[in-house]
Order: sequence, then C-alpha cells, then structure tokens
Amino acid sequence: MKALVFAAGLGERMRPLTDTTPKPLLHAGGKPLIAWHLERLAAAGVRDVVVNTSWLAPRFEATLGDGSRWGLRIHYLYEGATPLETGGGMLNALALLGDGEAPFIALNGDIWSDHPLAGLPVPGGSAHLVLVDNPEHNPQGDFVLRAGGGVHAGSGARLTFSGIGVYRARLFHDWRGSIGDVAGAAATPPRFRLAPLLHAAIARGEVSGEHHRGAWTDVGTPQRLAALDARLRLGHAGPA
Repeated sequence: MKALVFAAGLGERMRPLTDTTPKPLLHAGGKPLIAWHLERLAAAGVRDVVVNTSWLAPRFEATLGDGSRWGLRIHYLYEGATPLETGGGMLNALALLGDGEAPFIALNGDIWSDHPLAGLPVPGGSAHLVLVDNPEHNPQGDFVLRAGGGVHAGSGARLTFSGIGVYRARLFHDWRGSIGDVAGAAATPPRFRLAPLLHAAIARGEVSGEHHRGAWTDVGTPQRLAALDARLRLGHAGPA
C-alpha cells in the first residue's frame, strides 16, 4: 500500500513559526512532525510515500531527502504557490498512488498520533476513516460511528475525524457533482476540499470507520505544538 502525506498547507495559524519552516517540518519530541508519520508508515510496510508541497517546498527534500533513511521512497509533488486543498491535492496525487482501485493511506501532515497504521483495514467501499474523541477545539465532532463500523453524518454522538484514512480512487468518480460550483473547481489542476466527497460517499453507505482511543493531537496552534513537544520529551504522549 502507498501513502499520501498532506504537507502543502500555508501554516498561517502557526506564524511566526512557519515564516521559515513548513508546519509538517516543525519539531515535536526532537524530530519533525512528518518524520513521526514516515516512521509509522515504514513500520506498517508502506514503501512509497507522496508528499504534496507548496509553502517553502524546497525545505522538505532538504530535510527529508529521498526517504531512504526510513526505507521509503518519497515522491515530492509541488502544487504551486496556492495549495490545492485536501480534495484537489489527493486528486492531483492519484497517478502516483497506484492504478485503479488500489487502496492508499492518507495522513494530515500537521497531526501527531500513536495509531500504528499497520492495523488499518482495506476499505470495502470508498474510504475508511480513523475517528477520535472530540478535542476542545472541535467539541461538536464530525461523524457518527455506528456499532457495525459504518460512518454517517446524522444525529447521534459524534467523533472527530483524525486526518488519518484509507481511500480508493472511486471516491473521485463524480467529484465535480459532489463539490458543486465552488471556487477553484475550474482551475487546472482543480482546488477543492475533501469533505464534500466524504459526505457524498457516506450518503451512499461507502465509508467505514474506527474509533482510535489512543493519543492524537491536531497541531493547529503554537501552544498545542509546545504542549505536544513537552509531553513527547517526557515520554507522555496522551491526548490533548
């Protein structure tokens, strides 16, 4: 299985830290955030990883090299000065992620989690999402996880999407119909969010999920990065 790490964000909420360093290259526990992902992907048996880039793109290859130190092959995919967002970024990377319906892992580059990744299942439908307990900054959650593992967006106790998932290219079969007439959809390459495609697939019953009860942090502010760094250095990486 191949993997995509979303690393093209501008990191605006993390300034001034991201004035000179892309957010996935900021350090926590003595190493870049993205290095934690690469280690776990390698341990899960992944060998090819696509890293999409935009802001300060040359810093990634200068820092990570070709991936051989982790036993990986990193393929850098520059999106231009304006990131393609999650949906456009994944669509743009499909050609590097395998042919046809081969599943692939995708991870947000600005999170930290102890999810082992090796246990991620191959989805029978379009996607399998890892959900976590709702953090303080997202108290309402995103999706409901049914007892049988199906994900839906209706009423019920919601969990938060962790930014970790397994996908198939079929998620994009009618992507234009799913996203509607949004700004960026007509650009080349198109720019759009992944969420509308997930909601459309959920409505078709094509999304499964799991509840990860281990450690997870969305490193969205300098304060959360500092807190994660402190916990990792002390050997305590529980949820924040």
